[in-house]
Amino acid sequence: MIALVEASSYFQLASLAAMADAGSLPAADELILVLANGSQVPELTTPLQDAPGFEKLAARFDRVVDYAQLMAPRRPAQFNPREDELHIFENLLRSAWELGDQPLTLVLESIQVNPSRSLARIFFDAQIWVHSDGLMSYGPTRTRLPLPLRQRITRTIHVDLVPGLEPALLAELDPQREVLPAAALAAVFEELAADAQLDLPAGAGLVLGQYLGSLGLIDAEQEFDLHVQMLREVQQAGLDTVLFKAHPSASPTAATALEDAARQLGLDFQLLRTDHLAETVIAQARPQLVVSCFSTGLATARYILNTEVAAVGTAMMLQTLAPYENSNRIPLSIIHALFVQQLPAPADPADQGLLAELLTAVSYCMQASQLPALREPAAAFLAQHYANFSMHFKRRRITKLELPPAWIHLPQRRSLPSKVRGASRQVLRRGSKSLDSLSKSLSRLAQ
Repeated sequence: MIALVEASSYFQLASLAAMADAGSLPAADELILVLANGSQVPELTTPLQDAPGFEKLAARFDRVVDYAQLMAPRRPAQFNPREDELHIFENLLRSAWELGDQPLTLVLESIQVNPSRSLARIFFDAQIWVHSDGLMSYGPTRTRLPLPLRQRITRTIHVDLVPGLEPALLAELDPQREVLPAAALAAVFEELAADAQLDLPAGAGLVLGQYLGSLGLIDAEQEFDLHVQMLREVQQAGLDTVLFKAHPSASPTAATALEDAARQLGLDFQLLRTDHLAETVIAQARPQLVVSCFSTGLATARYILNTEVAAVGTAMMLQTLAPYENSNRIPLSIIHALFVQQLPAPADPADQGLLAELLTAVSYCMQASQLPALREPAAAFLAQHYANFSMHFKRRRITKLELPPAWIHLPQRRSLPSKVRGASRQVLRRGSKSLDSLSKSLSRLAQ
C-alpha cells in the first residue's frame, strides 16, 4: 500500500513531519509527499520545495512529487476535473508518480475543497485520512460531502493547538480521532530554528500579518488600519522594536506602508523578508509579545512555544465576517475567546467547559442542517450565556434558527393573506394591460 500525503503550505509540511515522527501517518510500504502549493499568488511566493528547511522536513518521506507543477498553469485549488475525465487523470497521476496499480491511502487537508477533493475523486477507491488545517479543524465541515466520499473517510489527525479541545471537523461521520501532541510539533520548530540563519533582536514584539484583504474579508484600508492597531499593541506593551512578518500568501508589497506608521509611534520597525515559518522566528528570536488578529500563529506561540500573545481586531472581524458560515469564523471565535475574553483552554484545570460549549453553539449556527444534534446544547448555551458571548453570533441567524434568547429576535415580516395577495396581483395585471394599451395608442398617434 502507498500513502499519498498532501501539503499545500509550509505549516502543514511541518505538522506532517511531526506526525511522521510520532508515527501518526499510515503504515505504508511507501510514504509519498504530494506538494500542492496553496498560495493565492504562486508567482510571487516561494515554492514549498524552495522553503528553508524543506529538505529536512521532506526527509521524513520516501519521496516527493509536485502536483502543482504537473497541473500548471492551473493552480491546485482551481483544478476540478469533470466526471468523464477522472479515469484519464488517474492514469496520468499513477504513471507520472510511478504508483503502478498499488492500493492507496490519501492523507489530505480540507477535504471539502480542492485540491484535496479533486485528488479524492481521481483516486476513487482510496481510503481517506484527513489531517488538520490549523484552527479550522475545530470548525464544522463546510458542506455536506457526497456519499462516495463520506464512506471512505476513516480517520483524522489534528495538532493539539488548543490543549484539550476536540475538533468538530467531520464530526457527523464519527471518524477515528488521532491527536498530535504539541511537544512533537515544538520539536520540529526547534529543529528548524537551530538551522535558521536569522539575525534578529531578542525581546522585541512580533506582528504576524494576515492577508484578510486579499481574501475579500475586509478592504485594503481596513487591513492597514488593523496592522497599525497591532503596532500600537506592541508600543503599549512598552517595547521599542517591532518585527513584522507578512503572511506567506500575501503580496510582498503589503507591509511597506507600515514602516512610516511605526516610526510615528516611535518604534524601530524591521520587516522580516524571510520564508521561515513564524514559529521558526519565534523559536529563535524569543519575542516578548506576538500580536496578530486571528492567526493560527497566536495559538502555536502561546501553547506550543510558551510566548505571550495579544489578539487585535477580533471583535470587529466577528461582526464583519460574512457569510456567517465562513470557515474563518471558528478560528476567529477561538482566538477572541482565548486571548480577548481570557477563557482557559479545555486542558486547563480552571476550565469550566465554556470554550467547547461556545464553539458547539457557533458550529450549530454555521451548519444547522448538517448538525441537528447540536441544537439542544447550542440553545442551552445561548439561553444562559448569550449576554457574555453575543459578539460571536448574529441576531439574524439566531432569529432564523429560532434560538434563544427570544428577546433579541428581529421582527418578522408579516405576509399578506392569500386572498389579499391574489387581489393585488390582479390589480397589477390590469394596470399593466392598461399601460400597454395606452402605449400602443400613443404610438399610433405619433405615426
